[in-house]
Amino acid sequence: MIPLWFIVTTTIALLLILAFDIFLAFRRPHVPPTRESVAWIIFYVTLAILFGLLLWTVADTSTAGQFIAAWLSEYSLSIDNLFIFLVIMVRFAVPQKNVQEILMVGIILALIFRVIFIVVGVQLINDFSWMFYIFGLLLLYSAANQLFTTHKDEEHAENRLIRWLRRRVPVTARFHGARLRMSLDGRKVFTPALLVFVTLGTTDAILALDSVPVAFGITQNIFIIIAANIFALMGLRQLYFLLGTLVRRLAYLKFGISAILIFIAIKLFITALRDNSLPFVNGGQPVLWFPDIPTSVSLGVILVSISVAIIASLVKLQRSH
Repeated sequence: MIPLWFIVTTTIALLLILAFDIFLAFRRPHVPPTRESVAWIIFYVTLAILFGLLLWTVADTSTAGQFIAAWLSEYSLSIDNLFIFLVIMVRFAVPQKNVQEILMVGIILALIFRVIFIVVGVQLINDFSWMFYIFGLLLLYSAANQLFTTHKDEEHAENRLIRWLRRRVPVTARFHGARLRMSLDGRKVFTPALLVFVTLGTTDAILALDSVPVAFGITQNIFIIIAANIFALMGLRQLYFLLGTLVRRLAYLKFGISAILIFIAIKLFITALRDNSLPFVNGGQPVLWFPDIPTSVSLGVILVSISVAIIASLVKLQRSH
């Protein structure tokens, strides 16, 4: 059981850190040098590990392990999502000096959608245990999507809403920072930032549908899931500038992420079967002979999957050079 004072204190601290990060992104928009990006990423990763240690102190080992496993899973998905952000920035020719501001908006939207889906998801699970089956199927679909959808498909796919906006909304040719509207020749027009924000928003909503069930496969504690998602999104802006086009060269990353998604889908199916109430499955009775996979095993599978995928990708990249 996580103490209420810990939940309140850490929530306030996380919101203050996020507010400070947002302030920096809009106050001083720039392309951060490698040293600055690395420093911020180390800071956020250290913060997540310290949070896990604090959970271990105030709660127990299992709770801390659940957070670390959920955070690593969400962080892995966030790294993969960087490529989609890169495609969006390139497609709309976002000036490098404005990428920080626009990317920050995308991260805020991602966090909002994830929190909404987490709250709704927890309520659905509490009311209908068979939702674990749905989440498991959703993750299997996401795993297949990872394996069989190429980056070229993503590059050429354009949002229908964006096509509709292009035809009906007056948009300037140039960006003006992160401003959405401006006056041009005496009339109000939108800037390309509107199209980018709409694309980021709809993309974030779809990505949230992928990422949230992953955390449910590890824990159903709403505080841990939200905290894991916040920590996974922290430093994503700096990671974007640090990795840049390297993300698209990690050829085996999709296999590592697919392995994680399939494993957690299996965990969700086992949870669904152990809490089964569907009349056409085992006569509506729980299937209790399935083993409950411990958090330590989940953590091991996640670490091995993502480590092997990244190392194999880097080896392939080195050999190609």
